[in-house]
Amino acid sequence: MFGWTIDEKQSFKMLDAFFDAGFNFVDTADTYSWWVKGNNGTESETIIGKWTASRKNRDQVILSTKVGSQNNEHPKNISKKFILENVEGSLKRLKTDYIDLYQTHFDDEKTPVEETLSAYQQLIKEGKIRFIGVSNMSTERICQSLQASKENGLPQYQTLQPLYNLMEREAYEKDLRSIAEENNMGVLNYSSLASGFLTGKYRDTKDLDKSERGGNVEKYLNQHGFEVLDALEVCAKKHNSTPATISLAWLLARPTVTAPIVSATGIDQLQSIIEAPQLKLDTDDMELLNKASNWK
Repeated sequence: MFGWTIDEKQSFKMLDAFFDAGFNFVDTADTYSWWVKGNNGTESETIIGKWTASRKNRDQVILSTKVGSQNNEHPKNISKKFILENVEGSLKRLKTDYIDLYQTHFDDEKTPVEETLSAYQQLIKEGKIRFIGVSNMSTERICQSLQASKENGLPQYQTLQPLYNLMEREAYEKDLRSIAEENNMGVLNYSSLASGFLTGKYRDTKDLDKSERGGNVEKYLNQHGFEVLDALEVCAKKHNSTPATISLAWLLARPTVTAPIVSATGIDQLQSIIEAPQLKLDTDDMELLNKASNWK
């Protein structure tokens, strides 16, 4: 959202509130948000870097960014040359000399996995990155990468960042969850609220104009989606909470999920993030939500 739906001033306000509430993990990418007219994709990292510098709290924040995505100037690329060049831009924008977690954002599906990992190995040795993770990559290529790490003494992906939420369970649970379990990978799932659908504010096509991302939720406006929303409403009423907080609490209660990634544009939305770790769903809640969102 930084540099897209909220400006620098509002982004600082959100980060301050997030940090003050006891949270310290911030995830971004070197191309957020290139798809917005007038942007070049450096906006989010730049704002976060200015914030940590102005607050002098870099040592208290876990910074995570990504490399490999396309933008207006280049296609997806995870070659060694590209990674070594682009990490310098991220470090400069984030105003830091190291990145805590550096992730393969998108796979270009052609660079040998050993080459990508060797780039990360060099950066770790240079102290520019600490750990590595992977996001949008096929199960086959993830497995190849993990095997290459073991066989060649290369750095291993420590985290997995998949699409996972109450509306999008199949891809992760069917193929990726076992990989995360077997390799002890932390899971930082994105789109935790399904582009805002799981907040409950979208019930009709007329609601799609409520935000910049409204068009992304039209696919959920069906019987299955409404059943999930109804289950969320039941749980929210029971716990005097909101559908968004319930959705995040469900994720936090799921096996293998480490830290759901959530975006917010206002303090009211941020509150759902703040409250989620304290809300404990019981067996009945989980059964209701699991049944409503079941893909099998």
